[in-house]
Amino acid sequence: MHRAFVRSKTLIPVASHRIFFSPAVPLHLQNQKQQHAFHSSNNDTGKTPSFGSPTRVQKLIASQSDPLLAKEIFDIASRQPNFRHTYSTYLILLLKFGRSKHFSLLDDLLRRLKSDSHPITPTLFSYLIKIYAQANLPDKALKTFYTILHFNCKPLTKHLNRILQTLVVHRVYLRPAFNLFKDAHRYGVQPDTKSYNILMRAFCLNGDISIAYSLFNKMFKRDLVPDIESYRILMQALCRKSQVNGAVDLFEDMLNKGFVPDSLTYTTFGLCHMGMLDEAGKYVEEMLSKGFSPHFAVVHALVKGFCNVGRVEEACGVLTKSLEHGEAPHVDTWMVIMPVVCEVDDGVRIGEALEEVLKIEIKGHTRIVDAGIGLENYLIRKIQSNSRTL
Repeated sequence: MHRAFVRSKTLIPVASHRIFFSPAVPLHLQNQKQQHAFHSSNNDTGKTPSFGSPTRVQKLIASQSDPLLAKEIFDIASRQPNFRHTYSTYLILLLKFGRSKHFSLLDDLLRRLKSDSHPITPTLFSYLIKIYAQANLPDKALKTFYTILHFNCKPLTKHLNRILQTLVVHRVYLRPAFNLFKDAHRYGVQPDTKSYNILMRAFCLNGDISIAYSLFNKMFKRDLVPDIESYRILMQALCRKSQVNGAVDLFEDMLNKGFVPDSLTYTTFGLCHMGMLDEAGKYVEEMLSKGFSPHFAVVHALVKGFCNVGRVEEACGVLTKSLEHGEAPHVDTWMVIMPVVCEVDDGVRIGEALEEVLKIEIKGHTRIVDAGIGLENYLIRKIQSNSRTL
């Protein structure tokens, strides 16, 4: 059952409030046909077509894949006597403009929305900030904060955070982001722990650890509690600067506040990847001396790091300390160290070091056979390599 889209010599059939074409026709051809039929109907009568209720217009606009055709429907419907678009229609068309990067049309429609005096929801601005972030337009994301104020709305903390995240990706916008953060309270927006973390991370990556530390301490003055991410950000930054003692102090503070010590894994990984193996070893020793057991991933990272630079004895030493504290190395750790032990020139000395490792009494669930798996895999690779050279 089809109804006429407009009353004219040329009828455009509508099914379920949508301009209808065969599904077999490609989408871009459908759009061209829609535009041709739409303009033909207007030219035939010379009158503004009747679209029906605002709800029907909303559905029709939502169904259009071409944002320019959707805009034309919006404009023609607006010229009907006593017609007023719904807020949802504005939102749908704004999103179409944003996703298709028609930003000048988006700005025009925003001004029109403001003059239409619709009640505005915070969701609109969340969408806009996301669109600008995806389009790599930090300046527009920043201006959205003040656009919210122009609509006589109060920005939410989540708006602030999304804008900050968009800005700090660009180094030149770090200072504007910091200024917005500091001024936010003047507009009734209170930064939360996430706000602080966003800026702390950005300043740490920019080499400004002192500013990040200052932000960390200000959280306590503002009755905010840092979370594990706050500690992780600073600990990683300190480790990158070889300030291991500072990282250990932060780690202790984190533990005293009841946080799970996942940060040890992350920071030690970072140290090993940066080549600061001695610092990483000291860091782990410090933790062990305080009664904290390192995660197996920490041990694996250190063993792999020492093996990569030929310091096999130190790698065996890490395994020894781990086993002494009842921590079983992962099978992957054995598979890293065994081939290296077999390759080094001073086989007797390294072999003795490995024997010391295997003498350590460990928990019942630990499987020494894992070391054998590592050796077996090494020998298989060696045989295959020799076969290819024959």
